[in-house]
Order: sequence, then C-alpha cells, then structure tokens
Amino acid sequence: MEHKLNLLILQNTPIFEQLQIEEALLRLNEENWCIINDGAPPSIVMGISGKTEELVCSKKMESSPIPLIKRYSGGGTVIVDHNTLFVSFIFQKKSHDFRCYPEPILRWSETFYQNALGIPDFHLRENDYVIGDLKCGGNAQYIKKDRFVHHTTFLWDFEAPSMEYLLHPKKAPDYRKGRSHSDFLCRLKEFLPSKNHFIDQIKRALSNGFDAQVTSLNPLIPLLNQPHRKTTARLG
Repeated sequence: MEHKLNLLILQNTPIFEQLQIEEALLRLNEENWCIINDGAPPSIVMGISGKTEELVCSKKMESSPIPLIKRYSGGGTVIVDHNTLFVSFIFQKKSHDFRCYPEPILRWSETFYQNALGIPDFHLRENDYVIGDLKCGGNAQYIKKDRFVHHTTFLWDFEAPSMEYLLHPKKAPDYRKGRSHSDFLCRLKEFLPSKNHFIDQIKRALSNGFDAQVTSLNPLIPLLNQPHRKTTARLG
C-alpha cells in the first residue's frame, strides 16, 4: 500500500517562512510532506550550531546586509537567492523500511535524486550532493522520535560575488580540498533544461513511490499559528 504524501510547491517564498512551515509540520502534523520552493529572496542560512563569527563575513554584511537565519536543523551554512531550489522531505519514520538514521536517510535520498534527475555521476559525497567532484546541493536533517526532515538547497545557478558573504569554514568536507567556493561548486542549469523540468521530475519520482497529492499553503495557515516549539530564528 502506498503511503500518502502531501506535495506543497512554493514560488520565491522567503526561506525563513519556509523553515517556519517545515517546523510546524514536523512538530504538529503526522502526515508526510514534500515541499519544493523555487527561489527565495537573498539570505544566509546557518545550521543550528553555526557560529556567525566563524561562518559569515562581517565586512560584507556591514556593507551590503541581507537576512541572517539560523534554522532548526544541523548542517552547514548556505547563501540562497532566486537561483536556489529547495526540496524538503518531512516523513513519518514508519513510511520507510530503512532505519531512520542520518546515513540511511542520505542513501535513500541519493537514490531518489539519481532516479528523479537522471544526471550522470550525480551522487552523495560525504553529506553533499555532487556531480563529479563539484557540489550541487547541500543537505541538513532533523530526526525526532517518530518523524524526520531531510532538506536540501540545490544550486540551479549562483553568482560568484554572493559567495563573498561566506567565510571558508574551519570544518569542511575532505573532498573540498581547500578549494574556493567558485572552484568547489557547480550549477544544475548546466545539466538540466529548466527549473520546471527539475520540479516535474521530482513530482514524477514521488508519484512512483507514494500517493502524492498536491496541496496549497492556505489550509496550513491555522497550523502555523498553533503553539509549538520554534527554533528557527532570525539573527539579523
């Protein structure tokens, strides 16, 4: 029997709002969700344990400030904008037959995206999605007793000057080998024909394994206003 999955597709929703939606669904809802957000206003997003002084260039922020957000999940620091594609899975653990720990979740997601996108040499490298040895997506997770979140920021495109907001992290993947952001990253637009193609392929892959039903944001608004633990925070 296929598990039901709600599919919410957003357009240019601020990442702070998207994370608030995710956290409400994680803590107050028991259904399975996939949220796809095509682009967002420029922001920097850090993992829950990230330290601003180690990850964000203060001079760049002073001269050209953009929102700084700490998300509820772990993972690294990313700068997002209209060229970022976001995909978030929120699942009941019982919807899967693997043990819901970080590594098995990552391996499931790797296979899912390999099948969905069909990009040669797309694979998981440490905690990132790469094509060859260049990063195209960063992952973060949140796992609780009966539910988990696996969410990804995909680089459809990026502008090299935007990367000046991010410092070279002290803790970086081994495969990065000290490379600069520009030498470490690649653009999905070089491998896929359009953003709509990316979204359509994910929708198609979801329909192969789940009873996927498109929903809208309006029914969720009352849920967002219910009291619940909120750890997503705006830092600036």
